[in-house]
Amino acid sequence: MSELDRIDRDILSAIQRDGRVPVAKLAERVGLSETPCARRLKRLESEGFIEGYRAMLSRKALGLGVVAFVSVRFSDHDRSVSERFEREIAAIERVVSCHNVSGTADYLLQVVVRDLDEYGTFSRDVLRTLPGVTSVESMLSLREIKRDNGLPIPS
Repeated sequence: MSELDRIDRDILSAIQRDGRVPVAKLAERVGLSETPCARRLKRLESEGFIEGYRAMLSRKALGLGVVAFVSVRFSDHDRSVSERFEREIAAIERVVSCHNVSGTADYLLQVVVRDLDEYGTFSRDVLRTLPGVTSVESMLSLREIKRDNGLPIPS
């Protein structure tokens, strides 16, 4: 991967805020003409700085009123069980993120569901039945203070 200069960082910042910005407008924002801007954008994509483009959806409009952060613990740390757990978690749409963490838990999940009844059923019938899981601790979000609005771009 190449070093990022100021223009690369400006491009990344601009498309992180608005992935649908036309190249002409992007070029204007970063102080380039269209062709060099498009080339840089393609290079940033091919070098892996840009993994993809997506829309930010409204949980509220989709009726997903509950966000739970879930600590999952294993008693046995067999690698094959962990791999099975990770494969199964990756396929569950309600789990919007999963991290293998240090500390008292083995994994930290972020789960979205319609309401508390749905979360209770999901926790009982899905999370607690996953391979290796011996303990599930839920923390419910009362209010979102800051949403994932993108990554900081190092200078």
